[in-house]
Amino acid sequence: MSRRFFGTDGIRGRANEWPMTAEVAMALGMAAGTVFKRDGHRQKVIIGKDTRRSGYMIEFALVSGFTAVGMDVRIIGPIPTPAVGLLSRSLRADLGVMISASHNGYEDNGIKLFGADGFKISDAEERAIEELLDDTGSIRRAAPDQVGQVKSFGDSIGRYVEFAKGAFPRHLSLDGLRVVVDCANGAAYKTAPWALYELGAEVVEIGVDPDGMNINKGCGSTNVTLLRDTVLERRADIGIALDGDADRIIIVDEKGTIVDGDQIIAAIANGMIDDQTLTGGGVVTTIMSNLGLERFIESKGVTLHRTGVGDRQVVARMRADGCNLGGEQSGHVVLLDYATTGDGLVSALRVLAAMVARDRKASEVLSMFEPVPQLLKNVRYGKVSPLADPAMQARVSAAEDRLAAAGGRLVVRTSGTEPLVRLMGEAPDATLLETVIAELAEEMSGRRMAG
Repeated sequence: MSRRFFGTDGIRGRANEWPMTAEVAMALGMAAGTVFKRDGHRQKVIIGKDTRRSGYMIEFALVSGFTAVGMDVRIIGPIPTPAVGLLSRSLRADLGVMISASHNGYEDNGIKLFGADGFKISDAEERAIEELLDDTGSIRRAAPDQVGQVKSFGDSIGRYVEFAKGAFPRHLSLDGLRVVVDCANGAAYKTAPWALYELGAEVVEIGVDPDGMNINKGCGSTNVTLLRDTVLERRADIGIALDGDADRIIIVDEKGTIVDGDQIIAAIANGMIDDQTLTGGGVVTTIMSNLGLERFIESKGVTLHRTGVGDRQVVARMRADGCNLGGEQSGHVVLLDYATTGDGLVSALRVLAAMVARDRKASEVLSMFEPVPQLLKNVRYGKVSPLADPAMQARVSAAEDRLAAAGGRLVVRTSGTEPLVRLMGEAPDATLLETVIAELAEEMSGRRMAG
């Protein structure tokens, strides 16, 4: 069955346009509520959101859908995505919902679903929900005396802060550290500064004044200019940038250098290997992570496992192999000892713990390897991907061999959300890399024009 609603990470789209409409959200609540209803107890769902104006519209529509099929609802308000996973498990909910479009602007919104175990729901469960979304007439509504109840849960923020603080060793303190935290005017605007303050840091807050329309606007992990300027101006020890739902992190060190997810994973892995707390004998990343990270991890006697793009694929591989550390270059860092999905605050606390425990600066902790030159390029196409052409497949294979012979690699994939072929190449020889990527992109573009 083709997927009409769910993408690589839940449902996402422009707010108030299909599929992010109140009508679809209500139907989703009814469908998901039906799939996740269990016999023997009163079913419960928790709903969190970020700070987008459209979040209220989606939230109330979901509440209507869930209660219509007899599920009780607990509304937990603006809170990071990882908190929904944690609270789904600790509150013994049958389902958790996060309303967010992550790093996108306020114009977009999305819905992510978590199971009772705190992890994002499976592909099979998504397919079961989609089947009901395509046949809402078959959904059985609750009798009047079985309509779900709705209550607010007021202790969600405090619970999550305590969860997150558990990632920072009790015998350490952030006393004497000046930390700039950019909350992207998003879901962590209360939780991140609160946790850092309670652990002893001098906290400089930016991106903590959400108005419903300024989420990720000129701030957060996708735009770190303000964070970098603030770190340098305030002579801070480190800058932490979260995205709209706080499952992603980018760091700026005390020198103003921007640090991506690969270096953050390396820093955390280094500490876990030294402390003998890394499990599964490996670290899980995606095909996009830098070769430099792979070589660093393997130099420590540990295996680097690569998956397809997306934190769901990373988490699935981590659970299958028993690994407790994984993530993406984009800043999703997953520490399964503390969270069930990417958690920007938890990742930041692990980096800060490494700085304090080893009495080292951010720039020292976050420079574990020298990145191999990497180049990304997107090629837009029409109705048919150029990768469907056997001649182009042969051309891609030749380019892969060319970079491999020079100690590099090439990743070519079709976007799951746009008509784009994404080219990612790495090689020690930056000139060769640019030549190979440019030639491949030009040939793909030429075939598009010819078609």
